[in-house]
Amino acid sequence: MAEEVDPKKLEIADELIAERRAERPGETPDDMTPWQKPITAAIDITNDWAGKLLCLLMVPLIGVVVFEVVARNSFAIMSSYGWDELARNLGLGPTVFAYDISRMIAGVLFMGAAGYGLMRGVHIRADFIYRNWSDKTQATVDALLYLAFFIPSMTFFTIIASQYWLVAYNSGETAFDSTWGPLLWPARLAMPVGGLLLLLQGFPELFRAFHKMGKEREAIFVKGLVPYFIIVSVIVVSVFYPNVLPIADWFSGIMGDGRSLSKPTIGLIMLGAMLFVIFIGFPISFTLIFLAFVFGIWGSNFKLTTLLMTLNTNSTMLNDQLMAVPLFILMGIVMEAAGLMERLFASIQMIMSRIRGSLYIAVLIVSTIFAAATGIVGASVTLLGIMAGATMTRSGYNVQLAAGTITAGGTLGILIPPSIMLIVMGPVLDVSTLDLFRGAFIPGAILATLYLVYTLGRCWLNPTLGPILAEEDQPETSKNYGLEVILICMGVLAICRVFGLALGGALGFVPFGGLLTLIAVLLVAYRAFKHLTILRIVVPIAVTVQAAWAVIQLTNSNELGFGVFYHSMWLLFMCFTAYKSLALYRLDTAENFHFSELWNEFFAGLMPPTILISFALGSILLGFATPAEAAAMGAFGAILLSISYGKFEISGFFDSMIKALEITVLIMFLVAASNFFGAEFSSLGTPKMMTEALLQLDMSPYMILILIMVLIFLLGWPLEWVPIVLIVIPVLLPTVMALDLPGFDSQYDKMVWFGIMVAVNLQTAWLSPPVALSAYFLKGVVPNWDLKDIYLGMMQFMVVQLIGLILIFLFPQLVLWLPKVMGG
Repeated sequence: MAEEVDPKKLEIADELIAERRAERPGETPDDMTPWQKPITAAIDITNDWAGKLLCLLMVPLIGVVVFEVVARNSFAIMSSYGWDELARNLGLGPTVFAYDISRMIAGVLFMGAAGYGLMRGVHIRADFIYRNWSDKTQATVDALLYLAFFIPSMTFFTIIASQYWLVAYNSGETAFDSTWGPLLWPARLAMPVGGLLLLLQGFPELFRAFHKMGKEREAIFVKGLVPYFIIVSVIVVSVFYPNVLPIADWFSGIMGDGRSLSKPTIGLIMLGAMLFVIFIGFPISFTLIFLAFVFGIWGSNFKLTTLLMTLNTNSTMLNDQLMAVPLFILMGIVMEAAGLMERLFASIQMIMSRIRGSLYIAVLIVSTIFAAATGIVGASVTLLGIMAGATMTRSGYNVQLAAGTITAGGTLGILIPPSIMLIVMGPVLDVSTLDLFRGAFIPGAILATLYLVYTLGRCWLNPTLGPILAEEDQPETSKNYGLEVILICMGVLAICRVFGLALGGALGFVPFGGLLTLIAVLLVAYRAFKHLTILRIVVPIAVTVQAAWAVIQLTNSNELGFGVFYHSMWLLFMCFTAYKSLALYRLDTAENFHFSELWNEFFAGLMPPTILISFALGSILLGFATPAEAAAMGAFGAILLSISYGKFEISGFFDSMIKALEITVLIMFLVAASNFFGAEFSSLGTPKMMTEALLQLDMSPYMILILIMVLIFLLGWPLEWVPIVLIVIPVLLPTVMALDLPGFDSQYDKMVWFGIMVAVNLQTAWLSPPVALSAYFLKGVVPNWDLKDIYLGMMQFMVVQLIGLILIFLFPQLVLWLPKVMGG
């Protein structure tokens, strides 16, 4: 058996990062050209310090948002009891500054740290072709594209951002969408500073490519640097100061000749150039910025292009929905670093130890909970592989089914809220992230249920696929373990019921009635857990009350539906619990009955992360908090959990903030670049032309939609979800909006449904060989599993996911029901 991987020595896997640099900042190869070494080291260290300082902004970001949430909701609660004056005297109430400060901090966070992200190798490239080249070829292509794309585009961006900031500074511009109306120039300063740091970082990357290609080829490039910089300087001057050099008229003439082509045709050339360069393997963000700038000037004019560049970067920085991205990422990383998922998995594994396929159940439960903590698929698959892989092998589990369960469970992070992908997708589709979260909840639950039914069904038909754990792996329990499970389930359901009533305000007839009732129920449940006499009193009361509640709900139901089914199942479970609980009153059974020690570990592992995620997710779904506010509260709660578990260390938390910053920079910089590219592409009119061409095809609207879904599925093999959501979806969106699909009350509903369809589709693509990265994550931590078996296991669950996708396609109300019910 291969040696097991130590989770403490494994960095959180991230499917988005193409190549995280291993060497320390400022570290250079000994044989690098001497004059390049000090330049490389100095710029690396500068950006390293910039990133380390900027990541500290996450602390005030969390603090400001948490203060706003606590102050506003405390004021609302006190006002409901007529204590308005007391609340004001305590300084409670909605703030006027938190919204602006928080989004400005988030904008500075990602824009200022862009150079740090490049220095650490944090970027996205479609490297499935690139990785097959030799080192020398890779270095040559990198050097050519840095010279052709990166340095010119970042030079343009820095100059334009500086002009944009100078206008805001000189005019004293304030935020027009805020009652506070703060000055904007301090936040906008991050654009030219971040652009300059990013531009400077391009030179160490260029020098590293020179070193990698070998001295002979490097000499050729170095000889061409002087004329290259002269040419770039001339172009920059002719673009920004057209009257300074006589070349300006010639340059404008070239641009004018290009306009003999129609704008939509120029857009098609722009799209083709983008696909060509991306598939070569150059980082996508820089490709988009350069192409959008060049083709924007070609197809329209310089002034419009620069305006679109600055406005889209600024809107990304100040977008209050995207502010949730760094906070949710930090929440998931802190929870992972605290070891909460390992503890949860171990406890569920012990509880299910006497059931066939128990490890499959544990993997799916933990993956569902972890999906609600972080939307990073690589992290989920890696952790699940570490926790379950060796145990599954030792217990004789089928490798294919085990690999499929882990990889499929890991992909739930794409869909189950709070999903990072849905946060990014909301502004793209121009729909509320809240509605996407609500719409994804039922499809996510359906997919998790389909996985569970499939795995347990296979184990029922063939018990050798998931045998009962060996005796040494089973915990010690009482002789009435089945009764223990039933009573624990009844207690948890009862507490959840009281929590739901308290959250809905049904217990608010006295001040803080919901909170006091919940605390009282928890205390009674704890005492009953410890003492058989109290348990004998509490159980019949709890069963009677809950059964009576179910009967009342059934009596008040006027028509058949989900509610009738739900309350009927609840009543049957209460009757079954009452029957099994009779054993508590038989002397021979009572003497041997006790709750096993494993339940202590179960509650210690399950309840804290579940409560944290429930509060964060529940506050979003119920509309009590925006996604950004819930993300801040979730990150704050994860820190408190880490402290309570004794896992919190300043150095560890700093590492978590750095990791969160890296992923944030990667996503947000690509959001800004793709928004600029998309704005230019739309202004050329190409999407409209493509939409008209597709609609003229002799196909039904649903067949066109199926073709779009197939295209997204195929693109999900070589590309990550970020470029698909930010580049491909905006191109296809006009066509989807123009499709006449019956059964939707509004265009908005159709966009919400389409967004969830895309999310499930991309989740399916994660399990599609041969490019599916989930397989490589799992292979990396369970090396004794053959890649062929991992692929075969993934394909089984890909079919299960396709069934889920078909259900959502055929029954849109699976997506739209919850947003309508919860949105009124």
